[in-house]
Amino acid sequence: MSVCSTVAVSMGVDDVVARRLRTQRLTSTPLSDATDVVRLLTCVQAQDAPLARFSVGVRMVAGHDGAVRRAIDDGHVVRTHILRPTWHFVAAEDLRWILALTSAKVESGMAARHRQLGLDSSTVDGVLASLAEALAGRRYLTRRELAAEFEQGGATWTGEQLGHLLMLAELRALVCSGPLRGEAHTYGLVDELVAPTALRDRPDAIRELVSRFFTGHGPASVTDLTRWTRLTQGEVKAALEELVDHLDTVTVDGVHLWFDAAADPGPEGGRRALLLPVFDEAYLSYPSLNVLRADGHPGMTSVHRFAEAGGGVVILDRRDVGWWKRRNRGRRMAVSVSLASTLDSRGRDLVVAEAERLAAFADRTADVVWL
Repeated sequence: MSVCSTVAVSMGVDDVVARRLRTQRLTSTPLSDATDVVRLLTCVQAQDAPLARFSVGVRMVAGHDGAVRRAIDDGHVVRTHILRPTWHFVAAEDLRWILALTSAKVESGMAARHRQLGLDSSTVDGVLASLAEALAGRRYLTRRELAAEFEQGGATWTGEQLGHLLMLAELRALVCSGPLRGEAHTYGLVDELVAPTALRDRPDAIRELVSRFFTGHGPASVTDLTRWTRLTQGEVKAALEELVDHLDTVTVDGVHLWFDAAADPGPEGGRRALLLPVFDEAYLSYPSLNVLRADGHPGMTSVHRFAEAGGGVVILDRRDVGWWKRRNRGRRMAVSVSLASTLDSRGRDLVVAEAERLAAFADRTADVVWL
């Protein structure tokens, strides 16, 4: 049996990139609020929290850091470890069922590291019990405050040990993010922050996650999905067999891609540059078939440094045209940009406008520095 229906029209890489940008509401009609954006993308990688909030804000109407922060403070969006051992934003109503599906495999993959850190099961159980007691009654504490509490109780956890213990508490649905305190992330109890929801059986949950990924990230490959979350290819293919009437597929440069044709949000808006953080879902999600680089790109012989926070890639007319990095200086933001030598003056003006948008998102004024 065919897994999915095949699209009658052909696509090239440009067409794939254009559709992804529209699907993720970067070049089409923006969504109404932060929760809608996170729900569309299901999970938004968020270890660089301020820029992850910008990734959400750039996809919504009147995107501003305050609006994204309110969604977090009100508990509609939470920041936690969920798909992989890294931070993600997730809509509160999706937290429990996705954790039930993914967390056991994520935790098992960290077993060797936990042994290196001396975190045996009895230690973990004791710390998690103390953590639940410390946060009870909607008492929201930062990691530093929790470390101080544990130290007063006689514990001597190192920073890395405590970080892994808190990650385990998140993966086991004990804690997630509470309201922000300035730029500091606080922790609160899931049972006090997130309403109970009915858990799905595993095949149903896999099917839902697969459908949501390809609807919010498509066109994308099975490999893209198994990088995004640690489902096996067998689990994904079994789900795709059951989604035959929901998803479409197309082959581009020998890569099979799936997407939801019925979810097309409409045509692109006017020409605009995009300053995407390195961890943005529209760029990081596609290691095998991604945005093509423009001629004269400043890094033609190198790859983008995904481990380096604080900046990202410049996209213009479906092309990777350069790099950017930002540095906050009081109420001003220095945005350093290195662009392809072939970019025209109009293109550079569009990059400046997007740098100004990035700064305005955080109530700052942009100072663009050309490299």
